[in-house]
Amino acid sequence: MKRRNLYVLIALVLGSAGVVHAQDNTAAAAGSSSSMQTTSFDDRWYIAPTVGGYYNDSKRDTNRKQMYYGLSLGKFITPNVSIDLFVDRTNRRVDYDLGGGKWASNNYGVAARYFFGEWTAWRPYLLGGVMGSQHINPFDHGWSPAAEAGVGISKAISENIDFRAEVGYRYDWDDKTFPSNNGYGDGFLGLSLVFRLGPPPVAPAPPPPPPPAAPDCSKTVVNGVNLCDNKCPNLPEGTIVGPDGCPQKVVIDLRGVNFKFDRPKKGETNIAKSLAEPSSDSIAVLDQAVDTLKRYPQVHVTVAGYTDSIGTATYNQGLSERRAKIVYDYLTSHGVDASRLEGPIGHGLNDPIGDNKTDAGRAQNRRTELQVQQ
Repeated sequence: MKRRNLYVLIALVLGSAGVVHAQDNTAAAAGSSSSMQTTSFDDRWYIAPTVGGYYNDSKRDTNRKQMYYGLSLGKFITPNVSIDLFVDRTNRRVDYDLGGGKWASNNYGVAARYFFGEWTAWRPYLLGGVMGSQHINPFDHGWSPAAEAGVGISKAISENIDFRAEVGYRYDWDDKTFPSNNGYGDGFLGLSLVFRLGPPPVAPAPPPPPPPAAPDCSKTVVNGVNLCDNKCPNLPEGTIVGPDGCPQKVVIDLRGVNFKFDRPKKGETNIAKSLAEPSSDSIAVLDQAVDTLKRYPQVHVTVAGYTDSIGTATYNQGLSERRAKIVYDYLTSHGVDASRLEGPIGHGLNDPIGDNKTDAGRAQNRRTELQVQQ
């Protein structure tokens, strides 16, 4: 090639690359490039329309520069290698001193490209291909083998479109048009837009994390429950749980433990004499409370006493405290540790649960409660 024409080819390549780079920056500023895939390998089929120019071998006796156009169908077979089937055509004008006319070439072939770098970056590549070349000119109509080699650069514009520019050399073993020539070597420049077909590939899901190591069931206990039987193992220590290790609200109900009017007296310690008849029913309820507290050693309760509304507030305050104290003493004397009991405290005539205007309501209010601390 003459130096001036080589400069023209280089200018075309750089100019085209600059245009695409400007488009890519515009898309990034608008936020459209955020949807581009970051995977390194997109194996979808693509089509690539191409336009370019030939710098014709002087032995052809045609005009030296000529446009060509073509179409490729291809895909990447590895992250760095693509294979294209292509067809392209060019028309040259034969010199007038040979009678004029056109020298057309139709090329049908396969080309391989080896790319460097990540596919979303500017990627230089090497080109090699073989083809059959159909030459149609005033001197001969026929076929001959041909081959090409070159270099190029590619850039992803979006997740579905690439730009490609390449320069190279084709040799056509046409020895029929002019028998004195064994073939022709032409320089070329090609500019292509690569359009991928179909939806973009989905990035593979990350592998699941390895399962946790199996616990040593013989040693691991949470809230008193073996970890292998514990359905709620992440609860804080001290949480009240059931046999399955899950939270359980403990209710200690002393309904049925009611006191006689104005009992216990000061200094009275025998709870049975203070309880409403039949006192055995109330004792049975108290024994159930003791059993519950023993089954749940982490439970703490407040022992609180109450009265009905008959009498002064001051007198009833003392009476409610005596009721709480006699139940407190019953629990501790039956094996409940005093550190788990708050009180005893009295609330006097406050917080009635029954109607103080009736005998039945007042009987309900003469009571003691075990209030579980959650």
